[in-house]
Amino acid sequence: MNQYFLDVGWRSHNKTGELLCGDRVEVVLGEDGRSLVMVLADGLGSGVKANILSTLTAKIISTMMANEMGIEECVSAVAATLPVCDIRKIAYSTFTIIRIGENLNAEIIQFDNPHVILLRDGKNEVFPEILECIDGKNIYKSRVQLAENDVFLTMSDGVVHAGSGNKLNFSWDIKDIIDFMERLYKEEYTAKMLAAMLCDHCMNLYEGNAGDDATVCMVKVKRRNPMNLLIGPPVNPNDVNTMMSLFFSKEGKHIVCGGTTSQLAADFLGKPLRQGVVEQTDSEIPPMAEIEGVEIVTEGAVTFSKALFYAENYLGKNDLYMQWSTGEDGASRIARSLIEDATDINFYVGRAANPAHQNPDLPLGFSIKMRLVDEFSAALRKMGKRVKVSYF
Repeated sequence: MNQYFLDVGWRSHNKTGELLCGDRVEVVLGEDGRSLVMVLADGLGSGVKANILSTLTAKIISTMMANEMGIEECVSAVAATLPVCDIRKIAYSTFTIIRIGENLNAEIIQFDNPHVILLRDGKNEVFPEILECIDGKNIYKSRVQLAENDVFLTMSDGVVHAGSGNKLNFSWDIKDIIDFMERLYKEEYTAKMLAAMLCDHCMNLYEGNAGDDATVCMVKVKRRNPMNLLIGPPVNPNDVNTMMSLFFSKEGKHIVCGGTTSQLAADFLGKPLRQGVVEQTDSEIPPMAEIEGVEIVTEGAVTFSKALFYAENYLGKNDLYMQWSTGEDGASRIARSLIEDATDINFYVGRAANPAHQNPDLPLGFSIKMRLVDEFSAALRKMGKRVKVSYF
């Protein structure tokens, strides 16, 4: 399992007129992203009450399941904890649970949500389900041995009912969802991208007027793909060879950011640095360069800052995906490499001060470069990636 990484991503759209979503996704990742518990809960109704119901359900179940407790105990705890709806006199939240161990054995537990879809090599793969009655609730349980590039698709019922009663619905159902996902699936798409494309399509079916909360969560098995990024020269010039030796000895793609840093890398490799030879698609980003043996060579702070902007947008609205996923400028290429391709990122950061990167409003010595690296590392960790930062 060490060679695999569990990529998780989700997208939600609130019911029209509601500030809070009645669906909730909770993910508990094990060490190094090699195991997980994912819970998607759908609270009764919509708005504040539904949000409370789903949040309690997802947090209780994810915490208990992550601690190896049985589904019977989880269901009982949820039933005893949820507040009762004043109108319907029931405490109710549906849920879907996926628990994956380090050996890629997956356990799927489903209560009243649309059933989980498994895409294997981009095609629907039917897996067996066993029906059990627990505390008066019909629970479907499954066990599946996963493989590389398998994708679990989980959803709330607002996805299946998308556009219901509207002219664009065309009887949209589970079979249509499977057909839609099979058509758009590409191996390079992340779990978040797949979830966003399906959830956004549902909003199109709703014609922007969602009659229910709609949430999609994807879990994808990816082979680990290390990536290494070098930015800035070391504070002590005597450490250049050490820094370069460690950087270039690492497995995976190598990215070098910064003019001075690029020249040091070229000197270390004994290769020429060819400036401005790569065609750009964004005139606001400084030109890229080339060094034989280095996959991506870019300018420093401006390019790196734009790549960070793309990463933070990806974690939020993700409305800039088409810009950086197809762009050939340095920021777009860094974003694709770190967001879509990499599972493990090693940053090698030189702490030599660049006078151009000092903000007079900040304390003396506070480097913009350090802040950018910290923020980029935090964003990548939120994506579930393993990040290591080494300073020189």
